[in-house]
Amino acid sequence: MKFYAALILTGLGLVAATPAPALAQGERELLEKARTALQDGEADKALALLDTFSGNAKADNLRCRVEYTLEHWERAANNCEQAVKLDEQSSDDHLWLGRALGQKASRASFLNAYSLAKRVRAEFEEAARLNPRNVEALAALGEFYYSAPGVVGGGIGKAESVAAQLERIDPALARELRGHIAEQRKDYGTAEREFKQAIAVSAHPALQWMTLASFYRGRERWTEMESAIRSGEAAAVRDRRAGVALFNGASLLCSTNRDPARAARMLEEYLGGKDKTEDGPAFVAHTWLARLKELLGDSQSAIRERAAALALAHEFKPAQDLKH
Repeated sequence: MKFYAALILTGLGLVAATPAPALAQGERELLEKARTALQDGEADKALALLDTFSGNAKADNLRCRVEYTLEHWERAANNCEQAVKLDEQSSDDHLWLGRALGQKASRASFLNAYSLAKRVRAEFEEAARLNPRNVEALAALGEFYYSAPGVVGGGIGKAESVAAQLERIDPALARELRGHIAEQRKDYGTAEREFKQAIAVSAHPALQWMTLASFYRGRERWTEMESAIRSGEAAAVRDRRAGVALFNGASLLCSTNRDPARAARMLEEYLGGKDKTEDGPAFVAHTWLARLKELLGDSQSAIRERAAALALAHEFKPAQDLKH
């Protein structure tokens, strides 16, 4: 996400929370089922399971993340804010609140975006402070720093400091962050080298191949973009833990209107695997497949894919908006 804000506002000012009582075994099992449903892209099922909870930070965090996948940014932010109020010491709760507020900021008016961006920065900083080894929090904070203007707390120097911190924990993500910093400086040669080095040092290079492909897309180097996607696809087939790279690569092809048959195959392979994730929601994949199948002249498959998306997430508007 990118943050374009400009003025000042105070941070969240949260009230200290009373420690939550321990969960019973049955409640823990319900939470685990909801977490599994989220990863499998079963948004409706996850929300139904979470509706049985009240005043539980873990449930509010999961509810926030489900609403996030559904692109319900206001609901996501409200649930994550509640989670933070109930458990101020959770790095992940602050991270997800920052993400949800960031999505709100990217769609807000100038003045609202400004105040929201300040809150985003505060949440990411707190997430990184609470757990300095939370690589997702560090990556999000680094992204904020290199993309946000100084008036809301951004800065290339700050992003470089985060990259140095990441280097000790996840060298591949550190290289990615340095690549994005170089992009921000319009030093595209360095950026490309950093993204390629991320592939070389990554334990799951399929993901980094798609980051390189995204870089090529930004430079309109279409042949190299498609080559990187093919390399990422091959790596993902060998490494099922990086299966979401198939989703990411298909997303790039869909957004650039290139090779719809390959995009459809990658999405089908992703959906057929056992390692789906909330980073690539299954109902989103079915929605994209519906569009691709229609484009490829297979209307009956398009209808089935739309139905599959709505069966998992009946409120997902992009699927609702597809023609029957």
